Amino acid sequence: MPMTSRHDQAAGLRQMFAGACARFVPVVSNPHVACGGVLLERLSTAFAERGARVLVVDAGERAGAPGEMAMIDLSQCVERLSPQVAYLAARGLAIRFVDAGGSTRAFLERAAEAAPGCDVFIVHAPASELCRMFAHGRRAESLVGADLPCPIVVADDRPPSVTHAYASMKLLAQRAGLVVSELLLGAAPHSPRAERIAAKLAGCADNFFAGVLRDWAWIDPAGDPCDAPGSDLRRLVAARFENHAAIGANARPAASRAVAWAVQ
Repeated sequence: MPMTSRHDQAAGLRQMFAGACARFVPVVSNPHVACGGVLLERLSTAFAERGARVLVVDAGERAGAPGEMAMIDLSQCVERLSPQVAYLAARGLAIRFVDAGGSTRAFLERAAEAAPGCDVFIVHAPASELCRMFAHGRRAESLVGADLPCPIVVADDRPPSVTHAYASMKLLAQRAGLVVSELLLGAAPHSPRAERIAAKLAGCADNFFAGVLRDWAWIDPAGDPCDAPGSDLRRLVAARFENHAAIGANARPAASRAVAWAVQ
């Protein structure tokens, strides 16, 4: 039996749920960020504000272990948090779906099957795990820029978290070819370091591995969770919908149904 190539893996990932509207949003977990749960909550709220039904697939270092039914009926492990947001504890679960080529994209398929009513899947996991789920390879000629996942890294205004965010961006670029990222930065509204951190991450990524920090959002971790998302977070989320629509509009006729959804 021939080995599955990286090109074939990319094709399979793009064609998953052809014709559906699912958006997969890779979010890199950061164990040095104390407010990581708040950042995930604000991100899911911003998607829900636009009418999306969201499943947070939490495979981060601090996530709970998956339920005992995970390998039998994953839908039984999905917890409904609100009418529009659901949660799946999935620490260590993705690797149980690894294939001979090292890809765990089958886990994304299983997560989408477990929550068929959702159209946005926030996949929160370490960078190494996201590489296995979303890697496409730099030489996948059929991929265009809008097809590629755009991971979101998280940090706060303390050096260890920023170092980890930078290392994650570099790993995603070098191992998975995902050179474009975005940033959720948890910091007090008047933090003197927040803007410098975003600028430093963007500059280091550009200089050392040709990476791009496409956009970033500043989130107050002590803010009222009932407050509306800020304009920068709304802009970051809106871009996901705009890119998704552009893929469907610009797709070649033979492939239009295969890329009617986007892994962004």
